[in-house]
Amino acid sequence: MSPTNFQRLYRISAYYDLLVMWPYATPVTLALFWNALGGGHAALGLAPLPELNAYATLFANFFGTVVLIWSVLRLRLNDSRLARYDAIGRWAFSAWMLNALLDGASPILWGFLVVELTFAVLQSLPLRHPQPA
Repeated sequence: MSPTNFQRLYRISAYYDLLVMWPYATPVTLALFWNALGGGHAALGLAPLPELNAYATLFANFFGTVVLIWSVLRLRLNDSRLARYDAIGRWAFSAWMLNALLDGASPILWGFLVVELTFAVLQSLPLRHPQPA
């Protein structure tokens, strides 16, 4: 992959994280998101989502806040070397998602797993360095 395409991909992945993770960052946005997701589950005929308790909310808020900060940091520093660290996180997140899916988590998670794995693979690819003329 060319360095230009790699940087573009890297920035797209950071914007994706911002878009997907902001609802998790506060108790209010998480509750609204969880209710909407539960409605989507019902419309698709899927099992109801579990109720959010204080611990689930706390850890979701921690997770959302850290990912938002990491995303903004990647965008502000614009250093594609951070993509390699992000790829490691995406490989780990993919493993945790797969574990949750095997434990009966919502099948909607498969869509997020595909995106995580795609970014993990692409951000793990070697860079093609321009050849001197």
